[in-house]
Amino acid sequence: MSTHHFCFFLSLLLYLHGYYLTGTRGQKSDGALMLLNSEEGEEEDVTVKDEDEDFEVVQPNDKWQTLRPGQAVPAGSHVRLNLQTGEKEVRLGEEQMKYWSQEHGKDEDSKSSLNPDVLKKAMKKIKEDLNLASRASDHQDSAASRYRPLEELKKDMAELDLLVETDLQIMRRLLDQLSSSSASPEQRLKILEELEYLVHQVDNAQALCSMGGLGFLLQALNSSDARLQENAALVLGSAVASNPAVQVKAVEGGALQTLLTALATVQPFTVRKKVLFAVAALLRHFPYAQQHFLSHGGLQVLSQLFKEDRGGRLRPRIVTILHDMISEKELMSQADLGSVQDLSQEQRLHQYSQLSLQGDMLDNGWCRLVPELLQSEEHDHREKALQALLVMAPLCLDQYRSDGSLLGSLQTLKLQYADVIQSKVALGEDNSYFTEILELIDSLQVQMKPADVF
Repeated sequence: MSTHHFCFFLSLLLYLHGYYLTGTRGQKSDGALMLLNSEEGEEEDVTVKDEDEDFEVVQPNDKWQTLRPGQAVPAGSHVRLNLQTGEKEVRLGEEQMKYWSQEHGKDEDSKSSLNPDVLKKAMKKIKEDLNLASRASDHQDSAASRYRPLEELKKDMAELDLLVETDLQIMRRLLDQLSSSSASPEQRLKILEELEYLVHQVDNAQALCSMGGLGFLLQALNSSDARLQENAALVLGSAVASNPAVQVKAVEGGALQTLLTALATVQPFTVRKKVLFAVAALLRHFPYAQQHFLSHGGLQVLSQLFKEDRGGRLRPRIVTILHDMISEKELMSQADLGSVQDLSQEQRLHQYSQLSLQGDMLDNGWCRLVPELLQSEEHDHREKALQALLVMAPLCLDQYRSDGSLLGSLQTLKLQYADVIQSKVALGEDNSYFTEILELIDSLQVQMKPADVF
């Protein structure tokens, strides 16, 4: 509440106190309010109605005046009995005279009237100010309850800092739990899930190897629990993906042999799927690992797996591995050695030059196996087969030309995709994907044409 409102409120309280009514015929209600005006010595009586009684109120002044029966006077007034006349007389009390002399002057002419409507408005204004002040106070209390002191928050944050684990600490804790003999299979699965999330970061994957985590993953891959094998392969594949430092440690740690053994043995589809993911991630853009893969019979293992996969769910992944290995070697063989500025790149070029795929591919019948994927009903599978057939063409061209089944499949697919494209155009739909597939078919047919046709 402002200073102006406070002063007005104090003055009003004093004024109301001065008009606390007492009657000459017994005490009247405390709730009576008297409003009196006095001009030029004339007395104006105002009757103020309470709940049950009416009062005729007399405004005293500094002169004694007769008080008739039934009249009321403000509290603090002086009342006396005139022994000569036998009548009661009233005048202002000392405190009243002092107050009015200070606030309104000593002359009766200067006394002003206070209209009841004005008083009601003033009381309403004070009530509104009090409500505003109360709401402001409640808002401050509410804000104080919602927001904690800054020093208290700093203290809590300092305590929390002590509880925050870094990724390295988390991995160390997880590996300790994984190595514990008391850990249940469900706990080990949960640990592997958390590790897979962490090793997507390059630094975390390298730190995991430094902590000996690679050994725990290989142990899980050799487990009899298919769930552990699946999750361990997923962690390993995520760790080596686009991470040369981890790729080197994985190959040197025997990860490739463990993965190939898992593929060569009878395993559920979900395990082989994740193992193929790990193999592909380990071989990608890493000729050192590809050389180890070939020397350990990797293409033979994949060809056997391709033949066993009658459902065709693993075949696209196997063909993709072949396609990537051949494409990478071809791209690197076309690189200009004079433009090499990095020693590591020079070493990679040398490793790719030492990598020989032709013999193993021919020995394991890949020129006959890959065309089988064209029989799939999935457009994506056909696309992967066509891409692989194109990069294999320099090696397998003679076998392609003598393979009547392949020639028939290509012609059938060409007509089919031409119809699909035409229908897409008629409907105003996008046909770019099917156009790309048709272009692959055309490119392969061009390469397969005998030399005397040109």
